[in-house]
Amino acid sequence: MKNNKSWFFILISLSLLAGCATTAIPKNLLDPTLSEFHNIYDYGDAQYVDGELVLQATKNWFFMTQKTYADFILTAEVLLPDVTEYSNSGIMFRSQIRNSEKGPMAIGYQVDIDPSDRKWTGGLFDQSRRLWLHPIHPTRSHPDEHFLLNYTPTWTTTMANAYKHLEWNHIRIECRGNEIKIYVNEVLTTHVLDNTDAEGYIGFQHHGSKTLRETGHSNNVVRFRNINVIEF
Repeated sequence: MKNNKSWFFILISLSLLAGCATTAIPKNLLDPTLSEFHNIYDYGDAQYVDGELVLQATKNWFFMTQKTYADFILTAEVLLPDVTEYSNSGIMFRSQIRNSEKGPMAIGYQVDIDPSDRKWTGGLFDQSRRLWLHPIHPTRSHPDEHFLLNYTPTWTTTMANAYKHLEWNHIRIECRGNEIKIYVNEVLTTHVLDNTDAEGYIGFQHHGSKTLRETGHSNNVVRFRNINVIEF
C-alpha cells in the first residue's frame, strides 16, 4: 500500500510539471522600427516595408541582431532580385563581432544564399575565418579541429536545386549544442558538428551593389520576411 501511495504522488507531481510546461512560441524579429537589430557598420541600409526587411548596400554587409542566441530554430523567407550584376546573400548565426582596422565586423557561421550557376544555397560558410565548410571549395575551405563531423559530405543534385531563384525561399537553421542543420525549402542541405561558436548574433546579408556604389541607385535589393526564432 505504501508503494502505491508513493507512485500516486509521483504521478501527480509529473502531471503538475507537465501542466506548467509551456510550448515554445516563435518570436517575430521584425517590427516597423527594426528594434531587434542594429547596424555595426558605417554603410548599408535596412528598411521595414510592408512586413519585409529590405536591404541595400554598396559592399558586403550584415544587418545584425541586438542580442545573441545560443540554441534555437530560426526560420525566414528570402527573395533575391532579378539583376544582371552580381547578387548574393546569406544569414549569419552565432556570429561574433570583432573590431578591425576598418571598424566593427561580423565573423562566423553563415548560410549562403547563392543564385549563381554553382548552386550552393544552403551551404555553410565561415565568414572571415575558415571560409567554406560545406560544400568543400577547392581553394577556399579550411576546416580545423573544431569541425568534427559532416553528416552530409556530398553536395547532391537535390541540395543544389532546392533554391528557386526569383521566388520566396524558406530557410531554416537549427542549432543545438554543436549540431547545426540547415534546410532550404524543407530540403536538408547541411548537417554538421562544429565546436567553434556556441552563441552569437544573427545577421542578414547584402553582398553589395556596384551599381549602387557608382550611381547611387540600384534595384539590387534583398528582401527577407517572416523572420522567426524559437530559443531552447
